[in-house]
Amino acid sequence: MEYLEFELPIKELEEQLEKCQIIGEESEVDVTETCRQIEKKLDETRKNIYKNLTAWQRVQLSRHPNRPYTLDYIRAICGDTFLELHGDRTVRDDKAMIGGLGKIGDQSFMFIGQQKGYNTKTRQYRNFGMANPEGYRKALRLMKSAEKFGIPVVSFIDTPGAYPGIEAEERGQGEAIARNILEMTRLKVPIIVVIIGEGASGGALGIGVGDSVLMLENTWYSVISPESCSSILWRSWEYKEQAAAALKLTATDMKRLKLIDEIVKEPVGGAHRNREKAFDIVKNKIVKRYGELKKLSPEELIQSRMDKYSQMGVFNG
Repeated sequence: MEYLEFELPIKELEEQLEKCQIIGEESEVDVTETCRQIEKKLDETRKNIYKNLTAWQRVQLSRHPNRPYTLDYIRAICGDTFLELHGDRTVRDDKAMIGGLGKIGDQSFMFIGQQKGYNTKTRQYRNFGMANPEGYRKALRLMKSAEKFGIPVVSFIDTPGAYPGIEAEERGQGEAIARNILEMTRLKVPIIVVIIGEGASGGALGIGVGDSVLMLENTWYSVISPESCSSILWRSWEYKEQAAAALKLTATDMKRLKLIDEIVKEPVGGAHRNREKAFDIVKNKIVKRYGELKKLSPEELIQSRMDKYSQMGVFNG
């Protein structure tokens, strides 16, 4: 397990506890009380650290290399029922954007999301989770197929942004994202959006319009990353912590500004600390939200969705 800088006190206590347990196993010395005291201190340290995280520390947790990605959630939630679908029927199959059909219980869902890699090779293969226009067009094709057969859509967001290369712009990156936003506002089936990691810029919005938008507590959602914001405003990445605080990008900020519907609590230390528990929490939230949305007619869904997004950003002076 890798540790972030602010997690080092936890690492030291965990190492102390492990050494204490080894001594107890390899000798006749009773270390039960010592281990208990270390465990107590470890629990207190965890609570204190994760209870007072800064915006930048949340950003760091959202990028933790051990954090589960889109396919991890889908496979854990759906098991063997997930069938991945490929291609946008125009250019190619974008590996940064994945999607397909899967079941939770007896209910089918169309799952869509950005996928990052686990090592250098797979990160290059997945283009670091940055989708090209064909990725967004593939996502739209799958959403329209879901609409045709009355299947609800679940969208997992985890991207540092849409791919900014020249070739992406040549193939219409901006239009592809704008088209997705337009079509998602009037899709006739329930859309549940879950932000599981990074939610940056139009790359997130391209699959981020939903009836219910859920955000895991150690994630972020913003028009720009803290590093890019810092480089624009201060001409340096050194001010990324100040930028993260100023951007108001945490789940708490998003909920207060009414840009999301619910903050989903993670296991102590983040989703990567207890993956199975994180998978169960997200699965239960999806089932609960769908149970509420399926009662609405297509017309009610669309009207409610349009009203929801129309009210965002309104200021009454």
